[in-house]
Parts: sequence; C-alpha cells; structure tokens
Amino acid sequence: MSPTFEYSQNPDPSDLAVVDAGIDQFNLGEPELHSVRSIAVFARGATDEVVGGAVGRTWGQCCELQQLWTLEEARRQGIGTELMNRFEIEAARRACSLVYLDTFTFQARPFYESRGYRVVLETQGFTNGIVKYTMHKNLAPA
Repeated sequence: MSPTFEYSQNPDPSDLAVVDAGIDQFNLGEPELHSVRSIAVFARGATDEVVGGAVGRTWGQCCELQQLWTLEEARRQGIGTELMNRFEIEAARRACSLVYLDTFTFQARPFYESRGYRVVLETQGFTNGIVKYTMHKNLAPA
C-alpha cells in the first residue's frame, strides 16, 4: 500500500464518517465495550420541549458526563443542579463509583466544584489562556 496524504481544514463529512465507522468496527472487537450504556436525563418545559439535559455513558464502575446543558432562559433556576442530581443517582444505581467530565475555563468549573468534583488534570495551551479541566467525583453506593 502506497497511500497519499492530504491535509484538510474542512474535512468532508463522508471522510469523517469512514474514520468513525472504522473506529467503531475496531472497538466492537473488544467484548467489554458491549457493556457501555448510555445515560441521559432531560428537563422538559410546559410544552414538552427539552430545556436541559445531562448526557453521558456508564461502563463498569465509571460514568462519563459528556454534556450538560440548559436553555439560557432556564439557567440559574436549579435545573442544572437537578439534572446532575438525577444523573448521579442513576450512575450510582448502576453501581458506578466515579463520575468524570471535561469542562473549559469559560464553562462550568465552579458549578461542578460546588457539587464535589475536583480537578485531576489541567490541559493548557488553548488560545487566550483557556484551560480544559478533567474533573472527578466519587459517588457513594446507591
């Protein structure tokens, strides 16, 4: 095989899909990955629209929070706190003892710290001094 190489600042979505599919196919060969389970908690408004969500996955005793979001108009009303409460309760119910997440300087580090998360890794080098924080929280058994 003698491939050519190209750089792309705007990769074609079909090229990205090939890479994603290749990774998925490789990972499916690992039997333990079949036990990864999605976890999602949604807050809905009066007309059933999503106004917030906590989305992640569990695997063994670990739970990854991949996304936490609330509608701008719904912020500072306790919705994020309740989403996190319910997310952590479900993680503990699944026998997870650790929740981990990533957040940036401009996102929600103080919010997570107020909930008992601690920074375990700081990744620096982003523009304007932005830092990416990897945070952990140990859960009590359900």
